Amino acid sequence: MAGHRSGSGENGARPRGWATRAVHAGERPERPDFTPTATPIYPASAFIYDETATLDAVFGNERAGYVYSRYANPTVRALEEAVADLEGTEDAVGFASGMGAVYAGILLDARAGDTIVAAPDVYGATYAILAKLAPTAGIETVFVDFRDLAALERTIAEAKPKLVYCETISNPLMRVADLGAVVRLAHAGGARVLVDNTFATPYLVNPARLGADGVVHSATKYLGGHGDVTGGVLATSAVRAAELRELNKLVGSVLGPFEAWLILRGLKTLPLRMRQHSENAAKVAAALAADPRVAAVYYPGLRDLGIVEAQFNGRERGGMVSFDIAGAGKAEVFRFLEALELALPATTLGDVWSLVLYPAISSHRALSPEQRAEVGIGDGLVRLSVGIEDAEDVIADLDLALSAAVPAGIR
Repeated sequence: MAGHRSGSGENGARPRGWATRAVHAGERPERPDFTPTATPIYPASAFIYDETATLDAVFGNERAGYVYSRYANPTVRALEEAVADLEGTEDAVGFASGMGAVYAGILLDARAGDTIVAAPDVYGATYAILAKLAPTAGIETVFVDFRDLAALERTIAEAKPKLVYCETISNPLMRVADLGAVVRLAHAGGARVLVDNTFATPYLVNPARLGADGVVHSATKYLGGHGDVTGGVLATSAVRAAELRELNKLVGSVLGPFEAWLILRGLKTLPLRMRQHSENAAKVAAALAADPRVAAVYYPGLRDLGIVEAQFNGRERGGMVSFDIAGAGKAEVFRFLEALELALPATTLGDVWSLVLYPAISSHRALSPEQRAEVGIGDGLVRLSVGIEDAEDVIADLDLALSAAVPAGIR
């Protein structure tokens, strides 16, 4: 790169000092004429150009390029393009976490004085944003059961929301929204639709193809898939993505290049992993449904079958299962968690190994007991992210733990 090469005295110039060479040696080599087979990690916080006029044009959005990684980064951009391709949208924007993506998506459409209509059975942190944080910015949220489309239509007509928010598969009750109907009702009422597709992933469902205006992911989960990265992505139109980037320049919830690279690598095996997650989860759900120590099982397709078949891309139903341990409260669930030998009691999901979570003390701790009961989250509810291990080993592990949690007479 002319004018920016390192060296120890080029073209007869005075030899550079040792400290200068230590800082600059090996940096900024000539631009290569090859293309690596895998996307490189670009850890640089800033980027330089031969001519200042080029830098000025990039800053002014007059030409493509990179100037500062809070604005954009080549590795992050590669991930954004991949997610947009898989979700069937024009563009996507990366964030430091899934909640960063959720909050940015809300701020994109809702302002002080506006209303949001949302499903009550969403992820606990999302519920907390809608019910507690958004009101401090003058944004009201009305919660309604999206399974009752007549009630949803009335609520939209009365509340006149700017945004309608739901999850493809709800967390943790695995309810499946009729996204096509939700989009029609929302758009008829002048509202945009933002869908959290974390549980389903684009492998199972593409909300944008059903009309959703934005699709959000906690990329920490299935997109990354290996329990070693935190990130979020919001897929949407090119115009809205540009608005999100301007918002994120100010807020600074940007995805780092190392994290983007890990998520991008995870995407390569997403179809293979989701097929195995789904196959295992279906077997686990069937085993739990046949166990008298389990009061109820929640898994896509066990209910809402017509909706599931209409909007899922194939026969797979994902790797998430929730279930109520019969007669259990906190003490019994604690015994269940502590008796597990294979499944890990961790506050996440979507990894290659099986994970269990007790919503009452983790994902939905921000809700009061009354709020949890109103949504349908009981004290005996356990959420299970089924991994890609042998399904029989997962089932045996659950059987052992249920024996520790439930009195011997229940069998």
